[in-house]
Amino acid sequence: MRILVINGPNINMLGIREPEIYGTQTYDDLCRIVKAHAARRGIEAELYQSNHEGNLVDKIQAAYGKMDGIVLNPAAYTHTSIAILDAVKAVGIPTVEVHLSDLSGRESFRQISYVRAACIKTITGHGIGGYLEAIDYLMDEVL
Repeated sequence: MRILVINGPNINMLGIREPEIYGTQTYDDLCRIVKAHAARRGIEAELYQSNHEGNLVDKIQAAYGKMDGIVLNPAAYTHTSIAILDAVKAVGIPTVEVHLSDLSGRESFRQISYVRAACIKTITGHGIGGYLEAIDYLMDEVL
């Protein structure tokens, strides 16, 4: 079982960027926690982060035929990127949308998620634990 965990812009700044919203754990912490959880579940997890929309699209497309599931935190591109939506639709890989913060309690523009239309589930506001929930959901309910 292979799962791709994709993170969009500014996720590499975890622990520095607005810790009152995103927490104090770093991106390295996120990677370590996710990889350890996946390994315990017998899953190979590949993690990827980019601040560039096209790179995220390329990574999603490259997953076609290679990955069984995707955990996707498009970050700010959630609210703007039809290109990421189209890439997820194109590959047809079961994808869970994840957000560290609870978007429902944030600014009005964050209430819009373009990628949600192509995702089988959305998890928001559970911090890094949301990634683990997404992996478990893919493993237990989908794959």
